[in-house]
Amino acid sequence: MGIVDKFWGWLGIQNEEEQEIYELPESTVTENKKNVANVVSIHTNKTMKVVVSEPENFEEVQLYADHLRNRKQLILNFENTPKEISQRIIDFLSGTTYSLDGDSQQIGPHIFVFTPNNIEITRDHRSSMRKNNFASSTLGGIFGGER
Repeated sequence: MGIVDKFWGWLGIQNEEEQEIYELPESTVTENKKNVANVVSIHTNKTMKVVVSEPENFEEVQLYADHLRNRKQLILNFENTPKEISQRIIDFLSGTTYSLDGDSQQIGPHIFVFTPNNIEITRDHRSSMRKNNFASSTLGGIFGGER
């Protein structure tokens, strides 16, 4: 740019410089927009599986841990399992469940449920009130007698 061009620019009269504009082909632009719009990440599991078992020995615990890793819930009945083996299995599966951010709960005297993190265990309020004898003591106090 010379002095004359600067002078013409200062006066507001200047030669327009040609600029090259590069455009992408329309097919590429529309394909990219379509691909971005169609990408949807939904992690759903259509069928939930429950594994119900009565453990006999500690060697089965690896199979149960694999079920939890594969997002299957476990219901284990320890009624016919020796107490020492039951305790070892419960301890192992509790650690596995914790490491997978799952949940575990005793639902009966010898029955336990272990769930992965995609399943939440909730307790019915009525069962917790019955367990604490809340209903009978409250109703007895209200109606003046025991039920």
